[in-house]
Amino acid sequence: QFTCPICLEIFLEPVKISCGNDHVYCAGCLEGYKELAEPRCPQCRNIFKPSQLKKASELNKLLKKKKSCCKWCGKSLTLIQLREHVSSCEKVDTSLPVFKPVKQTSQSFPSDAPNRATFKCPYCGQCNLDLAALVKHCNNIHRDSPAKVVCPVCLSMPWGDPNRTSGNFLQHLNLRHKFEYDTYVDYEQDDEAMLEAALRASLQD
Repeated sequence: QFTCPICLEIFLEPVKISCGNDHVYCAGCLEGYKELAEPRCPQCRNIFKPSQLKKASELNKLLKKKKSCCKWCGKSLTLIQLREHVSSCEKVDTSLPVFKPVKQTSQSFPSDAPNRATFKCPYCGQCNLDLAALVKHCNNIHRDSPAKVVCPVCLSMPWGDPNRTSGNFLQHLNLRHKFEYDTYVDYEQDDEAMLEAALRASLQD
């Protein structure tokens, strides 16, 4: 009741969206939805307009009145105070188990390595879709959408351009992304060689 379905934290500046079901989220959690062509409610999947958010005033009043105890130090606070308190509670870190890797490795993993395994739908923002799931999702849900969007698969590649939109994204997706890039592309090559390999693969039956 008092937890945002997106960040799973106590609500911060709760707002209602225009999905038709009065679903509520933190205002900050919806910032990324402003960039989507067809933002959909994470719960009911109905389209909503990020420009039509309404303050959840009654919920905000409850957050200011209702009290609960910090599970780390036991201090009693209002819910709106509790969210801020937990982020600075001195007992939080000492109560958490220390992470230990399963096995030591000498290999380093670059912190800026792009995620090419899963993608976010450029229309509605649905996340964690692998390539096959992205193709299926877009064909099933956004078949008739006229919106021009940036291809998330191309964007994850070294040659990706965040400003380049596809006039017909579904056609692009179905023709160019019917294979996994990892199978055909050597990321150690230069950008031109990788792009050439990707284009060759996309033209195969």
